[in-house]
Amino acid sequence: MTNHTMVTEFTLLGIPETEGLEKVLLLLFSALYACALLGNFLILTAVISSQQLHTPMYFFLGNLSIFDLGFCSTTAPKMLSYLSGQGRGISFQGCVVQLFFYHCLGCTECFLYTVMAYDRFVAICFPLRYTVIMNHRVCCALATGTWMSGCVHAIILTSLTFQLPYCGPSEVDYYFCDMPAVLLLACEDPSLAQRVGFTNVGLLSLICFFLILVSYTRIGISISKIRSKEGRQKAFSTCSAHLTAIICAYGPVIIIYLQPSPSPLLGAIIQILNNLVTPTLNPLIYSLRNKDVKSALRNIFLKRNLSLGNK
Repeated sequence: MTNHTMVTEFTLLGIPETEGLEKVLLLLFSALYACALLGNFLILTAVISSQQLHTPMYFFLGNLSIFDLGFCSTTAPKMLSYLSGQGRGISFQGCVVQLFFYHCLGCTECFLYTVMAYDRFVAICFPLRYTVIMNHRVCCALATGTWMSGCVHAIILTSLTFQLPYCGPSEVDYYFCDMPAVLLLACEDPSLAQRVGFTNVGLLSLICFFLILVSYTRIGISISKIRSKEGRQKAFSTCSAHLTAIICAYGPVIIIYLQPSPSPLLGAIIQILNNLVTPTLNPLIYSLRNKDVKSALRNIFLKRNLSLGNK
């Protein structure tokens, strides 16, 4: 941010092509946001409070819940605010913060899914050495690395975006301060920032997706070598939730990149799926078919009811 920056507030124009649907979208997105907050809070509480969930897989699941709580809260509150009829303005500093956390958490998501795939790879391909390889120190280092990498990525993109001067217009043609929408308002040539941003985001996503693909290819080969049907089903069930979450996260992104010229509305829908729908679905994906998580949640509610009864 330089001294000749003149814009002090941006105006978010909202989701493209949705005029007149504000009340419907407000009800829908409010419900999704509330479910995302409640579901991820319950998962995080279960992972922290239950001793049987103190394993590497659930340690990373707890990190994913923290990520989901933050990611949906980066864009949803402001979006719900203007859908409810309040002002569409966002301060210059608020725009900087929103863009930083969006890219920080978005990058963290890619790395976190990759680390979770590696965890499943070790668990299935090297089951006897799993606890040695994925010890507490390694898990903490991997988790710290994902969050720190996300911060570095976000610092680079945020610095590139806001080192340019913004002297008007101030209308961001989107529902939050995303880098491509903000760069269009710069008073100087934003082509360098656009190229670096597109390359950075694209390369990170492709590298992480490739590593996940390699991990699950090796997992698939190992599962195919298991002779018993029960053993294959048990091994596959430990990966099914993570695979479903990856499809929910990467599927929409792949669809939009395959479009030769995606519409602004399609782009907004894809980002809402990532920002709001995926964080809502993740707690369901990881709890519906997981006996350990369901047992931990049941114990939490039982303890809560007993404490209320004693009072």
